[in-house]
Amino acid sequence: MTLSYVVHVEDDPDIRAIAELALVTVGGLEITQCASGVECLAAIEERIPDLLLLDVMMPDLDGPETLRRLRDLPGMSDIPAVFMTAKAQPEEISGYQALGAIGVIPKPFDPLTLADQVRQLWQQAQPPAG
Repeated sequence: MTLSYVVHVEDDPDIRAIAELALVTVGGLEITQCASGVECLAAIEERIPDLLLLDVMMPDLDGPETLRRLRDLPGMSDIPAVFMTAKAQPEEISGYQALGAIGVIPKPFDPLTLADQVRQLWQQAQPPAG
């Protein structure tokens, strides 16, 4: 199985544009972008992603709360989630992992390596074959 479809949630339009370039043009992934956690909850009803890429700090519904709510939806409990944030101190990363995140990508991120970082985290989260 390979990673092909990512839901990216980010409230900053400039970061969304760079991430789209990084994930689609450079990385060859299919993505749905959401400007908010609320938008993400609606988008998930259309199609379950292979991976969630969530901004931490957003108005209304932040990344951690968005993830909590997604986990309660049918088919979403095991979908790998990665947080993207400027708040990436070791204790903060531990907190995100305690929420069930498989990893954290610090901002600012490198657009040329973002897709590879996401694929590597996703691959590490896959159960061993056999």
